[in-house]
Amino acid sequence: MSALRTATEKMTNYRWTICAMLFFATTINYLDRQVLSLTWTDFIRPEFGWTNNDYGNITSLFSIFYAASMLFAGRFVDWMDTKKGFLWAIGIWSFGACLHAFCGIATSGWVTGEWLVGFEGAKEALAAAAIAGKAGIITSVSVTLFIFARLVLAIGEAGNFPAAIKATAEYFPKKDRAFSTSIFNAGATVGALAAPITIPFIAKAWGWESAFLIIGALGFVWMGFWIFIYKKPENNPAVNAAELAYIQQDKDAESVVEEKVEERQEKKLTFMQCFQFKQTWAFAFGKFMTDGVWWFFLFWTPAYLKSVYQMDATQAAFPLFVLYMITLLSIIGGWLPSYFVEKKKMNPYAGRMKAMLIFAFFPLLALLAQPLGSYTYWLPVIIIGIAGAAHQAWSANIFSTVGDMFPKSAIATVTGIGGMAGGVGSFLINKGSGVLFDHAGETKMVFMGFQGEEAGYFIIFSICAVAYLIGWVIMKSLVPKYKPIVL
Repeated sequence: MSALRTATEKMTNYRWTICAMLFFATTINYLDRQVLSLTWTDFIRPEFGWTNNDYGNITSLFSIFYAASMLFAGRFVDWMDTKKGFLWAIGIWSFGACLHAFCGIATSGWVTGEWLVGFEGAKEALAAAAIAGKAGIITSVSVTLFIFARLVLAIGEAGNFPAAIKATAEYFPKKDRAFSTSIFNAGATVGALAAPITIPFIAKAWGWESAFLIIGALGFVWMGFWIFIYKKPENNPAVNAAELAYIQQDKDAESVVEEKVEERQEKKLTFMQCFQFKQTWAFAFGKFMTDGVWWFFLFWTPAYLKSVYQMDATQAAFPLFVLYMITLLSIIGGWLPSYFVEKKKMNPYAGRMKAMLIFAFFPLLALLAQPLGSYTYWLPVIIIGIAGAAHQAWSANIFSTVGDMFPKSAIATVTGIGGMAGGVGSFLINKGSGVLFDHAGETKMVFMGFQGEEAGYFIIFSICAVAYLIGWVIMKSLVPKYKPIVL
């Protein structure tokens, strides 16, 4: 009777409500991440006297904190499970986001001894201290405090993708995971899209501190909805039998493996066990090569428009908006492998790898960003947007390879390992960029016809251009064919 009822019952679509929640969480994640990059050149640097290297230190250390946290965040989410793990993650990162706003007051207190001041009082005290010869101390203390705030932000943000990927594996069958991942992962683009048309104007109207506080508070609002919305599909009254059957359509193929795991009480792989598999190394290397590219575009594009085209944060708002509008094309990243699987009858891994190879060619356009920029800044803006779309499409698929090959109990852990590798790559490119740009500007370095900071940007754009093809070749060499992990 229940089988007949399942066959005739109209399927609910609650899984897309969960996908929408993951989308909004990722949007908030990237909004919080962008506040610093959109305020430091026009609002924060004049107050604290930062250089490119100071900013590079802050962003690169954020990347390494994020990398280290990802290693444990995935394990934490597997231990706490999806609902509680996500609540802890977004609660910590929202607190960290708000914490940035008080770095000016803390710097003032440390340098001048004046702690009981407001935001404006801190600015006045620091300006007087700089005139009195304490500019170097102000810079050093402020950078240290911002690094601490970024540490808290990184610890929390590291939990977003492991928890989101785990929720996707719980609510979507394998064939739909790349598409659902591309949808929630588009939150990164929407967050980056919303940031330049909101954050600089908030900072200009009410101070850079307000930008951190207002954007940071969004995470606490999201938590209130998540508490009531998320339940496991099998325990969720909003999911009917037809939808549950659709969600669990892979269960028969996986049941034998999962039963053996349960019998041996090996529901979770240890870190050392994860590293024994080539699949882990393939995923980690792909993330190492490519995550830094996206983070470079995210953290340095506003500074690029200012240093090369002399745009302030509000003038750059529309070009950045267009740039991230282009990256919304990444939604194709979820559709293309589904096409290969359903129309070309490929297995999910083969379909994803073919799609990823196609996406790996688009970032090569970044080689032309700086040369074509001599005609109009719109050409590098469009090229960076296309490269960003290719990255997000690539990212949706590389995340889904984990669900293809690992049991659900290990998905967040392996995702965390890959995130750690991606964070290390991001640390290297952000730290290297800050040092390179300062060196190129000070020495008037010449490279391939470009001089100063423009030469530095051309070098980094060239690295970003080839990163995906290198990553794909190594991944394919390690795991040439679909090979799921059997415990």
